[in-house]
Amino acid sequence: MSKSLLFIPDISGYTKFIQTTEIEHSQHVISELLEVLVNANTQNLKLAEIEGDALFFYKENDIPSQENLLAQIEGMFTAFYSHLKMLEKNRICPCNACATAPNLQLKIIAHSGNLQHIEVQGNRKPFGEQVIKAHRLLKNSVDSDNYVLISRSLALDIMLSPYYSSKIYRFRQGSDTYDERDVEYIYSFIDPSELKLNSFVQPKSVTLEAPPQITMQETFPIAAEELMEYITNYANRHYWQKGVDKLEYNELEVTRVGSEHTCVVNGKHLDFVTVTKDADPNHLIYGELTHSHPFFEDLYQFYTFIPKASNSSLLKIELYWKINSPIKRFLLGAFANKLTLKNVKEAVHSLHEFIRAKSV
Repeated sequence: MSKSLLFIPDISGYTKFIQTTEIEHSQHVISELLEVLVNANTQNLKLAEIEGDALFFYKENDIPSQENLLAQIEGMFTAFYSHLKMLEKNRICPCNACATAPNLQLKIIAHSGNLQHIEVQGNRKPFGEQVIKAHRLLKNSVDSDNYVLISRSLALDIMLSPYYSSKIYRFRQGSDTYDERDVEYIYSFIDPSELKLNSFVQPKSVTLEAPPQITMQETFPIAAEELMEYITNYANRHYWQKGVDKLEYNELEVTRVGSEHTCVVNGKHLDFVTVTKDADPNHLIYGELTHSHPFFEDLYQFYTFIPKASNSSLLKIELYWKINSPIKRFLLGAFANKLTLKNVKEAVHSLHEFIRAKSV
């Protein structure tokens, strides 16, 4: 029987991150990162298990070449840190989970050996001594939370020198004792600044020349951060925005600049993208843009959250729109302004009622 590859990417700092941050957003961040790692699998590795903060991959009876394995490892680190950089640059949420997500790190354990399997309810999974050894290597004496560790057996299989060095890797030797047996390995710290991170869209702040067509302000008896969560969490939208049949969005994604969602109103689909604009550093801001409104070519909705006290905040709503056609502009005129203002007032009232009901 040929040897198999065991491959475990593990998110460093997961326990502290989950325990000290807002649970919903921290779960979303971890879910996104695990998905990014799964999508970075270029060597047809099979996913055996999602283990909280780690993924357990294997490749049965086959071990990639040294070149392919190192490329796979580099690819996963690149994808991971590219996503963290995107989260940092496009963040709008002030919560601790979103603010500290860029501090997460990654370690990858790679091992080789003869696999056994166990079948549970029709699911065949790797089992046995080599699986245990690969997982024990996660608990090692490497003085870092950002590294790749390759067992000696795998290094020999792919003829990887313990002194291998490149722009990304600078391997050195190490060993630890498990069950009174020494296990040798080689490891390399990974410097994210040496990775060629993937590019991503960085939406710029919106600059609007004309004043808003509608402005409304309302005080709410909750902190600005909490009020922002009620509005930016699309799962809440149908509770306070009347007439919404359903909302389509990525439920596993934290809302950020560039996030998209679709509002279905009376069977019509309105596609929105999250935007932002310059604001006072002490204020929080969230904006939405749609090009699919039945009245307007462009419609911007901006929500500014202004802290007043620990349990009080002022919500400022601004609507900007553009109507290109002079005829349409003449026909809609004050009607569009009156109807839109009426809808905003109803939404604010419903938001008050929803927040009051949630706090009981």
